[in-house]
Amino acid sequence: MIDLFIKLQTDTLAQAATNALVDNVPTANTEISVLEFVLKGGVFLFPIGILLLYTFYIIIERYLFIAKVSKIDLNLMRDVKDNLNAGNLDAAISFAERANSASGIVIKEGILTIGRPISEIESNMDRAANIEIGQMERRLGHLGLIAGIAPTLGFIGTIGGVIKIFYSISQTEDISIGNISGGLYEKMISSGAGLIVGIIAYAAYHLFNSKIDNFSLAVQKQVLDFVNIIQRPNGNKTK
Repeated sequence: MIDLFIKLQTDTLAQAATNALVDNVPTANTEISVLEFVLKGGVFLFPIGILLLYTFYIIIERYLFIAKVSKIDLNLMRDVKDNLNAGNLDAAISFAERANSASGIVIKEGILTIGRPISEIESNMDRAANIEIGQMERRLGHLGLIAGIAPTLGFIGTIGGVIKIFYSISQTEDISIGNISGGLYEKMISSGAGLIVGIIAYAAYHLFNSKIDNFSLAVQKQVLDFVNIIQRPNGNKTK
């Protein structure tokens, strides 16, 4: 009976000690906010963040501008043709100006040079089209530059972090997995951020250039239509 009582007391004390130890062990806080996670990426995240903001600025500004000036009015050539056939150059110019687009500017240039040789008219219209395309391509080179710079900055940040980790290991001789992986994941954040910014800039660059190429083809067709109008004002086909 005494032995049983002593055994029960011993088990109770052991259980109490175990519970006390468990209660005193600090629990790892695995939750981390998005801001804290980003800030762990290091100083290279700041220039990458600036590049991201500038990328969004260019995308919004270029989208609004290109969408406005690259409009192709399907009725413009019909109105211009009707007025040219009627000999009303002023009305034709008015329709071209009213289009408020790059194609309208090109057509207006053609109307203003009527009476000159066809080759000169085409040349002037092509130059006007190239000027408008150049206006659309402003700052697009910046997107191409950011597409290359942002990932490079991220990789530099990661490489710098890896060097720092191995230097710390050489000083402390602590090669535990937790020490290595903990520092490495923080430095990989800059690489991920740089790649994201680079992908956004790269995609926007090519999408805008594709839209400009489509406009270039459309305006070249309008130039050809305009030349045909002034060569065959009443739509008569050459035999």
